[in-house]
Amino acid sequence: MTRWLERRALRVSQNEEMPLYLFTLAASEVAEVAEVARIHRNDVGKLIGYQRPEKRNHVKQIVDYLDTPSEDVLFPNALVLALPDTVQFRSSRGPATTDGLATAGTLRIPIPDDPSEPRPAWIVDGQQRSLALAQTRRQALPVPIAGFVTDSISVQRDQFLRVNTVQPLPTSLATELLPELPLAPNPRLAARRLPSALVDMLNTDPNSPFEHLIKRPSADPSERRDRVVTDTSLVEAIKESLESPSGVLFAYRNMAANTTDTESIRLILIAYWTAVRATFPSAWGRPPTESRLMHGVGIRAMARLMERVMSHIDPRSARATEEAQAELSLIASDCRWTEGTWPELGVAWDALQNNPRHISTLSNFLIRRYVAARQGS
Repeated sequence: MTRWLERRALRVSQNEEMPLYLFTLAASEVAEVAEVARIHRNDVGKLIGYQRPEKRNHVKQIVDYLDTPSEDVLFPNALVLALPDTVQFRSSRGPATTDGLATAGTLRIPIPDDPSEPRPAWIVDGQQRSLALAQTRRQALPVPIAGFVTDSISVQRDQFLRVNTVQPLPTSLATELLPELPLAPNPRLAARRLPSALVDMLNTDPNSPFEHLIKRPSADPSERRDRVVTDTSLVEAIKESLESPSGVLFAYRNMAANTTDTESIRLILIAYWTAVRATFPSAWGRPPTESRLMHGVGIRAMARLMERVMSHIDPRSARATEEAQAELSLIASDCRWTEGTWPELGVAWDALQNNPRHISTLSNFLIRRYVAARQGS
């Protein structure tokens, strides 16, 4: 059974395809109308939802404010909801119901009687506030709502990224959502879209040495202990190779036709990093605190070495990984991923940090040693 919740509302004249409504709900009604689409992956690896994890301290701060004895509580920030197309809007009667910008009327929202059934709407922005509203003693507090009508998860993710540009999302969350959007919200995020999709591939491809090793926001909390590589380091490394004319991946982008040979890129990444794993087996798959190879500084430096190593190798060759491993053997004895002090640098293995100076220093060292070894000096 379904009941209807009715509220006075304004229909804003913005987009005929996706009506936008401004209305209010009591704090107690927010959880009846909407729920949070928490980001995770289903059993076949498909990305579900888009919201970041709950921030308990943030929620507590909001609850503490709402529950202050003072009657001067002000809650002006609207929650943004994605409403179903089953909502009904009836314009008010009379000549003064619209000013050309908005139309006054009544909005009807279907609410399931069974609390175990899914809520009709999704919270696109304001999940921490919505959680606080469910806990506050002020359950009758009027809460401003901006609701747009769409059942498209892609549109919801797009709006989620757009409304979170002022208060930035965790980079890893924004990055994981990007491949699921038909169009990135801005040029900065657009540049990360393909690299993020490639990181998804590395994390899920059974042939990838990174399978289930990359930390992504959608990972189940019980699995995060085993995921030792931050996705942002890999995304930045791949992005750098795709954008730099000297990058080995750059040659597989046709900028005139706006196409990319993603299969060749996949083969390069898997061949190279499989060779890295084979060259440094004792350093692979360990937490960054135990192996700087899996640390951001190691990932970024070895990715820059990839530009030199893979420029000599045909990624479609059956011997690509074997050839890459032979190239990496030239610098294997110079590396100190898990113990000791880096030769020439005079830096302890665990003193290297994921900052531009250390990334550049380690990259320069590895490339110089590799070039010298190839030249036989």
